[in-house]
Amino acid sequence: MNKLFSIGFWSAVARFILRNRIFLLLVIAAITVALAMQWKNMRFSNTEANLLPDNHPVNLEYQTFLDEFGEEGNLIILGVKDPTLFTPEKFNAWTQLAKDLNKYDEVDFTISIGDLKQLEKRKDTTAFKLVPVIQDSVLTQKTLDTFQYVLFHKLPFYEGLVYSPNKKTVRTGIYLNKNIVNTSARKEFVLDDLIPLINKFEKETGVNVHSSGMPYIRTLNAQNIIDEIGIFVAAALFITSLLFFFFFRSYRATLISMFTVIIGVMWAFGILGLLHYEITVLTAIIPPLIIVIGIPNCIFLINKYQQEIKLHGNQAKSLQRVIAKVGNATLMTNLTTASGFATFILTNSKLLKEFGVVASINILTIFILSLLIIPIAYSFMPMPKNKHLKHLNRRWINTFVDWTVHTVKFHRVSIYITAVIVLCVSIIGIFNIKISGSIIEDMPQKTEFFSDIKFFEEEFEGIMPLEIYIDTKRKKGVMSLATLKRMDKIQDYIKEVPELSKPLSVVELVKFSKQAYYNNNPEYYQLPNSQERTFLLSYAKSSSETTSFLKNYVDSTGQYARITTFMKDTKTDRFDRIEEDLKAELSKVFPSERYNVILTGKALVFQKGTKYLVNNLILSLSLAILLIALFMAWMFRSFKMILVSLIPNLLPLIITAGLMGFLGVPIKPSTILVFSIAFGISVDDTIHFLAKYRQELIANHWKIRKSVYAALRETGVSMFYTSIVLFFGFSVFAISSFGGTVALGILVSITLLFAMLSNLLLLPSLLLSFERSIANKKTFKKPALKILSDTNLEEFEEDENN
Repeated sequence: MNKLFSIGFWSAVARFILRNRIFLLLVIAAITVALAMQWKNMRFSNTEANLLPDNHPVNLEYQTFLDEFGEEGNLIILGVKDPTLFTPEKFNAWTQLAKDLNKYDEVDFTISIGDLKQLEKRKDTTAFKLVPVIQDSVLTQKTLDTFQYVLFHKLPFYEGLVYSPNKKTVRTGIYLNKNIVNTSARKEFVLDDLIPLINKFEKETGVNVHSSGMPYIRTLNAQNIIDEIGIFVAAALFITSLLFFFFFRSYRATLISMFTVIIGVMWAFGILGLLHYEITVLTAIIPPLIIVIGIPNCIFLINKYQQEIKLHGNQAKSLQRVIAKVGNATLMTNLTTASGFATFILTNSKLLKEFGVVASINILTIFILSLLIIPIAYSFMPMPKNKHLKHLNRRWINTFVDWTVHTVKFHRVSIYITAVIVLCVSIIGIFNIKISGSIIEDMPQKTEFFSDIKFFEEEFEGIMPLEIYIDTKRKKGVMSLATLKRMDKIQDYIKEVPELSKPLSVVELVKFSKQAYYNNNPEYYQLPNSQERTFLLSYAKSSSETTSFLKNYVDSTGQYARITTFMKDTKTDRFDRIEEDLKAELSKVFPSERYNVILTGKALVFQKGTKYLVNNLILSLSLAILLIALFMAWMFRSFKMILVSLIPNLLPLIITAGLMGFLGVPIKPSTILVFSIAFGISVDDTIHFLAKYRQELIANHWKIRKSVYAALRETGVSMFYTSIVLFFGFSVFAISSFGGTVALGILVSITLLFAMLSNLLLLPSLLLSFERSIANKKTFKKPALKILSDTNLEEFEEDENN
């Protein structure tokens, strides 16, 4: 009864599709138009990807800091390492550049060498005033030489802020309005205003300007993502269409398949807009991913259609059988692939959840589109000619299939020995894998802005903000001499860490005030003693200029303070050591009963986010394996069949992990995705093979060997075709300028190639070796999912006709 229901259901689906061709095409067209209208809702991410959930302790601490001091990543820096800058013409141009930038509403203020000021005692009252370091209205070379000496030797306050510790590089700091940092206004300012002004300065002076800072990096990085989406889609279409034509030698088949996946891509963009999801580095790869995953659907459907035409030459019967037979197995393969992506939804990362939702929905939509468009398109066309069927008898593909059959038949022991050796070697490689939390590692390394990041790391010892948030637990507690001394001790500790830049806090301002009180003698750039503290702070508090600087590092109540340093791109294990040592030092210097101290900042949040993501993705991979194992259990109702089907798909993942260890490819957000994606796709071949194997078992009256070899011969061609398409399709991502996307493409390609060999050699070998214990009628005769055999279908068709 269940068998008849399954046959009847898929035959009914086939009849419905073929009898309502025009109506279904109109429905597809209407949905396509409706989703195309949602494209306007697509938007590119203006915020950084937060890999941690909102309620994670690290995120909560970071939010506490932001609530008190506002967005930290609002600084853009322009650096110049050119001694000729200190000549009147170029110096004036550099100063004018800062003044021009200061006029923009998007800019709060700038700090540049041309408008530097120093504190000076007022004579009329107990206060400081800020006076220009350069007071001459007309600049001469002598004036600039004097200024350069004063800046580098008598104004230590500006070290690390305006000039580099080695005194060879100067920079201009552009502090953006914090309200626009995470909006499209930031992108417009950087691309339309800032970069043209920099280019104009470089052209007029011949001075090379290095640009960096988080707003700048984020803008150019996002622009690269946008630029690559179109390239990926075009490259994926070109590669897959070329391979498709090479395999089938049919313009008709190629055009129908390309039309199907293009509609799929249009739907993918529409679904992104419909859900109001932002386009991130992950969601940007979904459109080409749909092309790469959609083409195998087309291959299985068209290949089966041509096999049926060759078998009996009846077009209507062939189209019905394609839908009834291949549609059933293809549904399962797409469900397993979608499941692999859907496991990302179970993570607590918003970035991964959105990627999982959109990817899994679009994988199922491309299946529906393939099942509808291909049979309907062929129903309007004449039957394939003999030349279109020649690929079914192509000598080289038959040679490959014969080799797999021969190897499985006569060299099973060799297959097992090879598999065990490769497994052992791979496990050794896995122990060499490291985790990377580098923010810039996956950025486009051939771009100018990446070179500028390395420039500022070398000259200013880092660009990633690391913040220390200090709560003194009482009003005006920050300005107590005891607190200032504790902060200074921590700053001295930070200066000794090679990966961290010179820190900046209210301590520097207090030291600057003491220097100013003693007639700007640099020897007095130090904290005041207890006698000096009272009158120095009264000077500082009564100065409006210093108060405006003070508010960036101390809150209005004087209870909270921050120490800001910048970090180089640092390996995860080294970062962990720095964090551990710094927290230990903070605990020692700031007793917990008097202070509440938090180590936070973008550098820390990203590192913690990477670790959290890796742990979650390991969980998602485990869930994907469990979910697909449940699918197998539902299909075959046999624990041993679950093991037989999973082993050939887990081995390629282990091999890839081993290669990553040997090649030094670290585990990071981009590479950990490889395993869930590859597993979800590679298990498709297993399902196709086992589906055909069961059909052959029934047709051959449970003759196991004959069934295995027959299934291998029929599915081997399609498995080879789809694996090659997937291999080259994912290889398209290797043209990306993003290291993570390149690694993702290459590693998935390699994994799927190993998976093909594993499913063609290891899977049938396991079936033959354990034939007596797994291949019995209980296992295959009444599975929950009915996989249609030719005999079943012919009997049903005869009953229907009668």
